[in-house]
Amino acid sequence: MGRECRNSVNERGLGQPAAGRPASFPGPGLNSLLPIASAAMTPLDFRQLFYALPDKYLLLDADGTVLDLNDSHAAASLEGRSRAEVVGHHFFEVWPPNSSAASDVVSDSQAQVRRTRQPHTMPLVRYDLLSASAPGGYEQRYWEATHYPVLGEQGEVRYILQRTEDVTARILAEAERTQAQQQLAAEQERSRFVLETVPVMVWTANSAGERDYFNPRWLDFTGRALAQELHGGWYTGIHPDDQPRVLGLWQQAVAASQPYQAEYRLRRPDGQYRWVLMRATPCRSALGDTFWVGGGTDIHDQKQLVTELQETNERQAEMAEQQYAAFQQLRSQREVFYNIFMEAPALICVLSGPTHRYSFVNPPYQQLFVGRQLAGLSVAEALPELASQGIIELLDNVYRTGKTYYGNESLLRLADAEGQLHEVYLNFTYQRFDEAEGQVGILVFAYDVTKLVLARKALETAPGAALTA
Repeated sequence: MGRECRNSVNERGLGQPAAGRPASFPGPGLNSLLPIASAAMTPLDFRQLFYALPDKYLLLDADGTVLDLNDSHAAASLEGRSRAEVVGHHFFEVWPPNSSAASDVVSDSQAQVRRTRQPHTMPLVRYDLLSASAPGGYEQRYWEATHYPVLGEQGEVRYILQRTEDVTARILAEAERTQAQQQLAAEQERSRFVLETVPVMVWTANSAGERDYFNPRWLDFTGRALAQELHGGWYTGIHPDDQPRVLGLWQQAVAASQPYQAEYRLRRPDGQYRWVLMRATPCRSALGDTFWVGGGTDIHDQKQLVTELQETNERQAEMAEQQYAAFQQLRSQREVFYNIFMEAPALICVLSGPTHRYSFVNPPYQQLFVGRQLAGLSVAEALPELASQGIIELLDNVYRTGKTYYGNESLLRLADAEGQLHEVYLNFTYQRFDEAEGQVGILVFAYDVTKLVLARKALETAPGAALTA
């Protein structure tokens, strides 16, 4: 095969130099060797050097017929074929295009070289090759190439030398990187939406424990601007009696990289201090850096309820302690951790589309429906008992109008895994939002206040309640 290829090249006049001109190809590869050859007065096998060049070279006749190609080009483009199978055939016969755009780029470049007798670099082109592993199919490939004219004695274009670079790996890597960046941006936007809209005071801190973000709920609660809360400003809003304890707990958590929890009084814009429950969890970024995500809620009313129950009598005080303990346990499940969806301190789900299909359910929400499948089903399919309680109509109205719905101590009758109905009281919001690709969804955020409602009713009916009131 090699002898046949070399003979075909010799027949076209490539084996001997033209009169008065050195035997050479354009480009630095072969020309740079000529002075060495002349100095040493030793004949060189330029064809062998051509085959051994590290870059990919293809030699064409002026009409685009393949005359020869070096080893690097053959390895990248022949897909198991030999030189003998391609030499003497037209470029587009050897590498048939699967799109006119690809063939036009190559044809135009070669035509410009023939017209101008100057080198021409093609723009980046996708030119797929027939796949050896899948007969009849094409393998996606991207190329950068320059065509060089080889002129005859009369200045005519006798040959075209193509220098080619297979950049498929680079282009696909760039596409993957772009896609990853787009996915990251979409995830960041989704997280920002949740942080800005959930009815929870959310904040973050860096590895040193310095708070660097407070969401609108926090700023609304304190009545201060973000700049006022940063650089330790948040600490000044804590009741003076609580400051040493809160700061000590926070410093201990940061030093040990352990979860943080504290109850303290936080000042409102009107100067009133209200009890809040704050928790935070250390997280690690993809780069290995530690950061903190924290959240909190107003528990002032619950604190007062506990106090009132304790003042009624010893039995009621014991009940209040149990209720408060239950409240603390509930709150411990509702804090904002590094994943604001999976470990938020509330019942959260996302309903997608006009049928309100569950596309996300966090653990506290699923706990309300133990043993029941939610993910992937519509609300009507997963919780048929809600259809007669007006919930589907509420969701339809929020989806259609975009008007947020707020439910306060709403009574729902839910079925357990055995189909038995039980009553729960919920404080909840239905808020419409636009998901990716224009789809509309509803963010459901709820608190289970069943125990608190029952406790209040018990207080209202307890002996001495009227006198206390």
